[in-house]
Amino acid sequence: MPRTPNSRAEQLATEIERDILDTRPQPGERLGFRTELIERYGVSPSVMNEALQILRERGRVLVKRGATGGIFVNDIPPQLRIGVVDIWFDGLADARHLFEARRSLEDLLSETALHRATPEDVQMMAWALDELHGSRDDPKLFFGAILRFHIAIARAARIPYVSDLYATLSTLLANTIVKARFIEDHERPADQSVVVHGRLLEAIKSRDPDALRRACRVHNEMELRETHLAPHTPENDEQLKLATQEAEQPL
Repeated sequence: MPRTPNSRAEQLATEIERDILDTRPQPGERLGFRTELIERYGVSPSVMNEALQILRERGRVLVKRGATGGIFVNDIPPQLRIGVVDIWFDGLADARHLFEARRSLEDLLSETALHRATPEDVQMMAWALDELHGSRDDPKLFFGAILRFHIAIARAARIPYVSDLYATLSTLLANTIVKARFIEDHERPADQSVVVHGRLLEAIKSRDPDALRRACRVHNEMELRETHLAPHTPENDEQLKLATQEAEQPL
């Protein structure tokens, strides 16, 4: 019998999966016996059985019988901090490498878009920026808006294969998100991210290469440092501090 969409079992499976991601247990760690989970989550045995079947299909848990059995963690989706959002990806063991590949293309695409962007391209960037501004309370929408903003820049660059490659990498990231969560005290850096992306847009719109270089530098300092791709050193911390101060300066 087909499973009813958004059933109680689906909701419970999502809740248990969220708890696994929040507590970050090691693969092979026992979550408890089935009876313990039934009591913990306050559900019927039939609902728990169906939820566990969903989690088994997702590859999240293993169910073992016997006195030494129970419900065990099978696999944890890879997690990566991108800007102000912690993100878990399903089926992407190389999420970090994928992000680095995407990141390495951005400056090239931005510089080329500066010369090739049409008014329609600029409008697409502006729509994504508006979405970014309005989604500061939803981490998944916020990250999605950032992806769409940079995809708009990539398409404006019109570099054969490279623009398509960037869009493909970004779409793969977006389509494999299991969970997204803002970092603590995200409000200020999220506002700064909106400002910095706005400066990228204005630089491309006005075809100002100096403004674009400044905006790209601030964008890269903030994103790479927050994404833990830059090491914690006094020099890098000072660069991030200066980039943050620059992001808060009026245009």
